[in-house]
Amino acid sequence: MTTTTETTTTTDAETTAETSTGGTRPARVDFAKAAPKAFKALIGLDAAAREGLDPALVELVQIRASQLNHCAYCLHMHTTDAHAAGESPERINLVGVWEEAGEAGFYTAKEQAALALTEAVTLLPGGVPDEVYERAARHFEEAELARLIALIFTINAWNRIAVTTRKVPGKG
Repeated sequence: MTTTTETTTTTDAETTAETSTGGTRPARVDFAKAAPKAFKALIGLDAAAREGLDPALVELVQIRASQLNHCAYCLHMHTTDAHAAGESPERINLVGVWEEAGEAGFYTAKEQAALALTEAVTLLPGGVPDEVYERAARHFEEAELARLIALIFTINAWNRIAVTTRKVPGKG
């Protein structure tokens, strides 16, 4: 993707977002305003998926998927939420290397299984390997596993919306 470095005049419908190179580029559609029914449906799905899952696990899964999807907006949101919920900086910072950090005791076996499933569902490297699914199934009851899967594909949807619409980290 190419980025521009010129500033454009904007109207109410257009805003600009800073790029990683310091320039600006036109913002895109405000998904929540332009597709309110879809937005509300996704919020409902997100809430249903979280129900009964450990809040710390939810944030770790959302952080990892957001890293994989290069979604700065969601990564900023979920690391902030995790900090506010009392998650340790070490665990937040090490999610990207959860396997190695797990061996050092930073993540439980259940969290590691959830993070492995998150990676498999997010990347879909030819499907979700049986061993990854079975690992998660050993740590989660069936209903909980179904909600975890829903959580993973929900954060992937949010990531794709934020990346596509160029949501700016730290901004509404």
